[in-house]
Amino acid sequence: MSEEHARLEQAARAAWLAHVGGLTQDEIARNMGISRQAAQRLVAQAQAAGIVKVRIDHPLTACLNLGAALQDRFGLRLAGVAPSGTGLAGVARAVADMIERELLRPEPITLAVGTGRTLRAAVEQMGRIDCPRHRIVSLSGNIAPDGSAAYFNVLFSLSELVTARSFPLMVPVIAANAAERAALHRQPGNIRVMQMAAGADTAIVGLGTFGPDAPLRKDGFLTAEEIADRQAAGAVGEILGHAYTVEGAFLPQDDRVASAPLPDPGRALVAAAAWGEPKREAMLGALRTGRLNAIFTDEDTAAWLLDHTG
Repeated sequence: MSEEHARLEQAARAAWLAHVGGLTQDEIARNMGISRQAAQRLVAQAQAAGIVKVRIDHPLTACLNLGAALQDRFGLRLAGVAPSGTGLAGVARAVADMIERELLRPEPITLAVGTGRTLRAAVEQMGRIDCPRHRIVSLSGNIAPDGSAAYFNVLFSLSELVTARSFPLMVPVIAANAAERAALHRQPGNIRVMQMAAGADTAIVGLGTFGPDAPLRKDGFLTAEEIADRQAAGAVGEILGHAYTVEGAFLPQDDRVASAPLPDPGRALVAAAAWGEPKREAMLGALRTGRLNAIFTDEDTAAWLLDHTG
């Protein structure tokens, strides 16, 4: 037996004991009659020689692969993909995990949140977190058309779970007219919140669609005719009330939209969460706007996005 062959055999034995046998380095050393350092070196040599092949046999593997492909295709920092069949709960769980990770960071951060059904479902899956060093600010208005608190508001629900200071944006998503929006934006409290939102370290938003089930129509901010007008202009989705096409172009600025600005994705983590067939074109258009660098979606939507981009 050549010296090289003998060395590889020793490395293979050490690797088997580590990865198949589940032994610690001390146990491998005792089993093979070598030092702990030699055992560590042999396992590393086996990996370097390609003897060790890692295979994770679990449905989540496909999701991880899709997420990596989405990151590569769209230049994202993060892509969370939930398994097919988990629906809202699966995507919401991934969003909840991200929010919890951000709020557990030791350094103070500002987290900016939008509204929507997926984000609200994510907050409902979260546990309590003690994080008084952080700030949470609202990106979209927290007021419904009738003046009450918006039902799918996320900030208020989140503030009940965490000790971070929360700063609501006391405006509707879409004001009655441009003059009302301008007046609301002149209020010192809203100015401060919008400045904090623009400078946030992390942001998470939902994506709306246009059509009979458009959230802006169901929540009373736009009429059926206004929804139809935006569809006729090519709108497939909206971020914080701002409509955009599947090519990622925003429609001319609606001077009634009262939401705060998103932070710069060149500096902050800016994520969107959406899932299901009705949201596919909205997700594709949102990715093409250049305003996002992270997404959370389901496995089928992720595959569709990859199939519909070159």
